[in-house]
Amino acid sequence: MRIHYLLFFLFFLFLLPIPGESGLLSRISSLICKVRKGKCRTIACTSKEEKIGTCSLGRRKCCRKKK
Repeated sequence: MRIHYLLFFLFFLFLLPIPGESGLLSRISSLICKVRKGKCRTIACTSKEEKIGTCSLGRRKCCRKKK
């Protein structure tokens, strides 16, 4: 039973944001952005790009060139 608690704790430890680079959720968001052929921008998308999502829990924007 204790091993279940340990695994549960370790799973949520990876989900917690770490200063600088966030946890597992932001890494997954970044991968999804790259699959959709986008790039993660710090502040905002340029005028030639459109926002298609977010990276790292809403702080960074996922942008790609307008079609």
